[in-house]
Amino acid sequence: MWISNFLVSASATMILPYLSLYIDSMGSYSGDFVQRWAGYVFSVTFVTAFIFSPMWGRFGDRHGYKPILMITGYGIALCIFLMGFAESVYTLFFLRMAMGAVTGFIPTSMALIVSQTPKETAGKTLGTLQTGTVTGGLCGPLIGGLLADTFGFEYTFILTAGGISLAATAVAFGVHESKKENKKEKEKTYNRRQVLSYIFKNPVLISVMLISTCMQAANFSIQPLLALYVGQLTHGNTIAFLAGLVFSSAGFGNLLSARHWGNLGDRIGYEKVIMMLLVSAAIIVIPQSFVTELWQLMLLRFMQGIALGGLLPCITAYIRQAAPASMQGEILGYNVSFRFLGNVIGPTAGGIVASIAGISSVFFLTSSLFLTGFALLWWSKMKETQAG
Repeated sequence: MWISNFLVSASATMILPYLSLYIDSMGSYSGDFVQRWAGYVFSVTFVTAFIFSPMWGRFGDRHGYKPILMITGYGIALCIFLMGFAESVYTLFFLRMAMGAVTGFIPTSMALIVSQTPKETAGKTLGTLQTGTVTGGLCGPLIGGLLADTFGFEYTFILTAGGISLAATAVAFGVHESKKENKKEKEKTYNRRQVLSYIFKNPVLISVMLISTCMQAANFSIQPLLALYVGQLTHGNTIAFLAGLVFSSAGFGNLLSARHWGNLGDRIGYEKVIMMLLVSAAIIVIPQSFVTELWQLMLLRFMQGIALGGLLPCITAYIRQAAPASMQGEILGYNVSFRFLGNVIGPTAGGIVASIAGISSVFFLTSSLFLTGFALLWWSKMKETQAG
């Protein structure tokens, strides 16, 4: 699964940085048109994924996660393959929309690992799995840039589809899923209303899922603007490369820390680690608004990556711990939907704040989102303690 997650993550990030350039190459469009439709094309995938993720989770609870990995893997590959032959931005938009319906390979792989892993070591195992996703995310833009410069955008889409197909094939022949349900849970199934009722009656669980939204919104509030911010700190013809280094610095921090935070969550409790990481991230983000040199931004982004490395593994492991086995997949699907909602909210909020008060002010928005997540979890833990 580590290799498959690496391939999917690398393949997906190969094309994302160049979507706007690909749109621009489709015709004589104005800069405003390209920027507007780049946002539409980017966001529409997460809108449809927000709708379909719980459905895939429910399917996984009933029929297993391996079939979903194959469906989503080959489905994503087909959509990306067809993008290489898109002749208009509208065709690209609808293909990205269709891709959202089958997006979910990496979250589903985490659900599969969760279902096969003892609760006591879930955090450490998920942290290890996330290193594959992060490593792929680091390599993807570099490989994509090399392929685009060498072969062109169209062939980059085709080669990307080939990489994801290889990951799905690796799952088909290299992954065995064994059912590990206890007898009591095997006899009981839950409908959608019961699953939602269980979520909303558990204040810590709903808070953890809302934290997923805050986390993604915080990250995506600044990411689309980071290249412009780098341009304000440096001058020259290598801004795109330098922006890539800034992006990667956070990824390297994430890569180094994910497994260790997951291991700590196994030992002292996932909620404690989540709260600690949210406060740390909120503090580290603020100085990024005041940097005057590029190296300062890179160092702070690296530190932010270390803080954020444990959030996703600990959130997923907590859901594994809190939810009955026969509804874990659907609850994880709802959690993915909450994350995708953050992917849509973040860039929109960041763009609005940047247009009003400048890019540097977006870091304060990012920090406030992390603090909001902390406040939600702290409040829900206090409420749970009082109820207990």
